[in-house]
Amino acid sequence: MYTTDVDGYDLAPQSVGPGAADGMSATWFNSSTGAMLTIRSDSGELTEASCAATPLWDAPGGAVTCANEDGVWHRSAGGIHEYVAVRDGALIWVSGMNDASPADLLTAAKKVHVPSDAELELLFSDVPKTPGEPVERGDLPEGGDGAPIDPTGPGG
Repeated sequence: MYTTDVDGYDLAPQSVGPGAADGMSATWFNSSTGAMLTIRSDSGELTEASCAATPLWDAPGGAVTCANEDGVWHRSAGGIHEYVAVRDGALIWVSGMNDASPADLLTAAKKVHVPSDAELELLFSDVPKTPGEPVERGDLPEGGDGAPIDPTGPGG
């Protein structure tokens, strides 16, 4: 699990959740501009060759250019920018929406870190503390295989 910090952006706790094979994702929102930035983590490594061979999240058909900038990979294709921070065998992909600037994305990538206890509390603040009650469906038979009751209507 990783987090970041960029001036003007606040975490959207409802966005925090699983992503990729064994990673997480989270989105931050800038209320004055409407820009959003998202980090997605996954295990792996990135080389110059694999950097260029991996399509961008928001431009899957474009030719990708890669450059190492200040210790993070800057990836671009079709006017879309994305950054990747590499930390202890994890790749943390930073992408933006709604005109998030490449400078904000670079800042987010450079500030990626393992969250403190307080940051973890904020990241998972929308997760219910106790499990909810099961939903009573009303369309399942009391006996049998539990398939829903689908009465036949006109024509079928």
